[in-house]
Amino acid sequence: MERKPATILEIVEREQRHSLSDREWKHRLRGYGYSIKSREDGQFVTSLLGGEEICKLPQELAA
Repeated sequence: MERKPATILEIVEREQRHSLSDREWKHRLRGYGYSIKSREDGQFVTSLLGGEEICKLPQELAA
């Protein structure tokens, strides 16, 4: 199954809108198999299974 960053970012944004806190948002993302990784150069959506970075989180979605 190919993961397209645009589709993943739609999920990330939707789940952020439905969450009451950053903690809940990150918990909801885990249900999809994703997490948010913070680095000096920004935040990235990563896969829980492989740990690889999928795409950079846009500044407006950054927690």
